[in-house]
Amino acid sequence: MQRLDTEGMARRVAQDIPDGAYVNLGIGMPTQVANYVSGDRHVIYHSENGILGVGPAPAPGEENPDLINAGKQFVTLLPGGCYFDNADSFAMMRGGHLDIAVLGAFQVSSTGDLASWATNDLSEPPAVGGAMDLAVGARRLYVLMKHCTRDGEPKILTECEYPLTGKGVVDRIYTDLAVLEVTPRGLQVLELVAGNTLAEVQAVTGTRLLPPPA
Repeated sequence: MQRLDTEGMARRVAQDIPDGAYVNLGIGMPTQVANYVSGDRHVIYHSENGILGVGPAPAPGEENPDLINAGKQFVTLLPGGCYFDNADSFAMMRGGHLDIAVLGAFQVSSTGDLASWATNDLSEPPAVGGAMDLAVGARRLYVLMKHCTRDGEPKILTECEYPLTGKGVVDRIYTDLAVLEVTPRGLQVLELVAGNTLAEVQAVTGTRLLPPPA
């Protein structure tokens, strides 16, 4: 099968970030989405450690140790950006003030349940961070993740096997194989990566997929 690389996955999510949106990008792959949002769109990025108006990564040698995002990466601040404490930041997250949150996940269910903070692997210690707050507070939640684990096991299932971050919170799933929308009827395939068939993607998915719209 044809698979998108990390850059391709981030680029695909970026296509669906609208002009004027307030967006939180989760730690890991989601942070790369900002690199590919079209320059003609004005998007305001939020970091849960207390920044609104997060800019691009600083040039080498221009890093400010006091200016980092929630993933402890150096960032810049755009004109008009501001800092605030965690109480204000989490009030924004919980109060429905963010249009979109893009998070990674260990598993997603066919009904949009999200499992992103703990597995049965003791080598990966549980870490929920602000994911629960983003999952229930953002107006739309996009998940960006590989379709399968390193061992080839499906990460999209009828029911999550890991502890839930939020129940019925995911709106759309972006993987290296497809884009899926969570609907009342189940997971609707919006797009397949070019060269892949529905049957091929279904074979590595742990729940039934609805075919792309005609």
